[in-house]
Parts: sequence; structure tokens; C-alpha cells
Amino acid sequence: MASPRLPAAIRAPFEARTWRAFGYVLIGLPLSVCWFSLSVAFVSAGAGLLITFLGVPILAGALAMCRGFGAVERARARGLLGHDVDAPEPVRGRTGGAFSWMGAMLKSGASWRHLLYAVVHMPWAVFSFSVTVALWTWGWSLFTYPLWQWVFPTWVGQDGIQLYGDATHSFYLDAPFEIAVTSLIGLVFVLVGPWVLRGLVSVDRLLVTGLLGPSRLASRVTELESDRGIVVDTAAADLRRIERDLHDGAQARLAALAMDLGLAKEKLAQDPQAAAVLVDEAHGEVKLALQELRDLARGIHPAVLTDRGLDAALSSVASRCAVPVSVSVDLPARPAPAIEGIAYFTVSELLQNVSRHARARRAWVDVWRSGDRLMIQVRDDGVGGAAVSAGRGLAALSARVDAVDGVLALSSPTGGPTSVTAELPWRA
Repeated sequence: MASPRLPAAIRAPFEARTWRAFGYVLIGLPLSVCWFSLSVAFVSAGAGLLITFLGVPILAGALAMCRGFGAVERARARGLLGHDVDAPEPVRGRTGGAFSWMGAMLKSGASWRHLLYAVVHMPWAVFSFSVTVALWTWGWSLFTYPLWQWVFPTWVGQDGIQLYGDATHSFYLDAPFEIAVTSLIGLVFVLVGPWVLRGLVSVDRLLVTGLLGPSRLASRVTELESDRGIVVDTAAADLRRIERDLHDGAQARLAALAMDLGLAKEKLAQDPQAAAVLVDEAHGEVKLALQELRDLARGIHPAVLTDRGLDAALSSVASRCAVPVSVSVDLPARPAPAIEGIAYFTVSELLQNVSRHARARRAWVDVWRSGDRLMIQVRDDGVGGAAVSAGRGLAALSARVDAVDGVLALSSPTGGPTSVTAELPWRA
């Protein structure tokens, strides 16, 4: 990617991002005043009438109104700031009736956070609006002063901007040097203004995310539900793969073996030599079936992993790779069996990718513990160009790692080398 011709400090005042943020601040003040006024008025009325029955629906309606304000603010942040925040969990009553809905609305933490946003954002909107408009108007006015300085002597009757004046003395910015210094000061304001503006709207991003988005608990529940779905889908896919391998491999060979042994039994008395040939072929089929069953069991959960841990299991996987692989495992203890199994599966899949696609001469596998995380890194000196895209093996592997709160990071520039780092939770 080519570097921009102008420095960021010079480009910032003219970038669309800056002007969108400026529009966000300008629109924010009148909207915030509206949100604040309506929210405080309705919530105060509802709270005051809580002694009667009328206060409950008014207060619930006020909170629902605040949630509507939040939807507008999220849309405004998404359109002008490019900051996408998910909507909070909807309010649902247990029975679906009006009273149930009002009770759920009053107990909804997200609704009260929307009310807090309407109250807190108004003074912040006043501050950010004042600072932004002052910097913007003074900056561009002073920067372009040489272009409109003629207005003062022509229409105002003075030589320029009056910097100081009293009954006996006055000082005007009318000399060429003074005009140039004024323009330079304006240029400083113009260049600094966008960065101040971006700092101000970053606070707005925090407010929108923290008060108008889903709570951490709700986000975590959603994430766990997604991870549970991934685990279920992965388990179902593994079961289908095992069933397919058994049906197409070992089962087919065992069926052929039964047929060969049946023919050998029939020919044993009449043609012992032909029967011996059939028995010999059946013996070969038994060996192949046993090998396929061993490979299938190794793909599910190898015995060496259970008995001797990751070091021996990964060394066994590396020995079957098409390229030489150096394995380094530095662990003070063994992690939980589930994490150990995912680590083994991850390295196995990555080494299969190296064998099939990397066109590498060597590969390296490093496993170590860092704090409460199990770190795995698989590197090769191949052609690179790998990507975590939908429908490919790395995407499925990334989803499996993510399902246990892990992370899969890929670095594979075109031409190589490729490095895949997996980070799994350490659960002793």
C-alpha cells in the first residue's frame, strides 16, 4: 500500500472523517437537549405519580422512550462515526401483557442506562459543541484573514481586527506582518482542531458503547450461546466423519474379509491351494483394516496423548508430516484433557495444511505456557498466502479454538513464511 503524499496532520482538516465528526457534534447538541428535556420531564412525572397507579405506566413509557432515543444515537454514531454498537437485549414480559411488559421495562438495566445516557450526554454535548465550534470558527477565520481583511476598512470603518482598544489607544491587525502572524495562528488552530475533535468524539463512542449497547453479561451469554452452537456443530461433523470413515474404510474391508474367508472355507476341501491364496489376501485385508482403525482412533484421541502428553503425541504427528518438523514443548505440567485434545487437533490440522499446501522445506512446532494461557505456534518456510476465509479448514479451526475462549492468529504473506499462533486457556 502506497504511503499518502501529505502528512496526516495536513490531511486531517480536509478528510471526510473529520467533517463527519464535526457534523456529529453539531447535530448532537440540539438532540441532546431534546433527549434531556423529555427524559427528565417524563421520568420526574412518573416518579412523582408512583404513589398512584398512574406513575408506573408513565415511568415505563419514559424508559421505553429513552430506548428509542438510544436507537437514534446508535444510528447516528454508526452513520457519522463508523462506530457500530449492537442494540441491547429487547424487553419481554413473562406473560406478554401490559403489566408484565411494564414490570420488565422497570427491571431492565439497559433501559435505565439509556436514561442515564440522556442525562449525562447533554452537558457533555454542550462542552464538545462549544469547544469544536470555537476552534473551527476561530481557526478558519484567522487562517483566511488575509482574504477578507479588506472588509474592515471598506465596510466597518477600521483598519482590521481590533486586538486592543480603550478611550485613548487602539491596536489593529492591519500591517502585513501582523496579518501573516494572524494567519499562522489560525493555521495552528486549523491543524489542531481535527485532533481535538477526534478526542471529543472518542468520549461519545465510549458513552454509546457503555450505556446504549448490550451489557457485558448479555454479550457474554450471547457469546457462550454462539460457542455452544459451534461445539455442537463440530461434534456433529466429527461424528459424521467417523461414521463415514468406518463405513467407507474399515467396514468395507471387514465385509470383503468375510466374503474371502467364506470362499476360502468352501474351497478348503476341493482346492487347498486356492483357499490358501484367499486366506493370504484376507490376512492382508485384516492388516489394512487394523491400520485404518488405528488411524481413525488416532484422529479422535490418540492413546499416546492420554498416556504421555502433548510432547510425545505431537512428536508422533510430526513424524508423519511430509516435511521435517522440529517440535519443542516446554510445559511445567499437563493442561486439562479437553484443552490438551484441542491443542493436539490444532497442531495436527496445521501440519496437514503444511504437507498439502505450503510447499515448505521445514516446519517448526513450539508449545509453551504463558501465564494462564497455553501457547501454540506452527511455522513453515513455504510459499505463504494462507487465509482464514469462510468454508476453508483454517476458518473451522479458528471457530473450534474460539469456542473455548481461545484465539487463532495467522501471518502468511505471499511468498512466506507462514506462522499460525493459537492461544488456548490453561485449565489444569
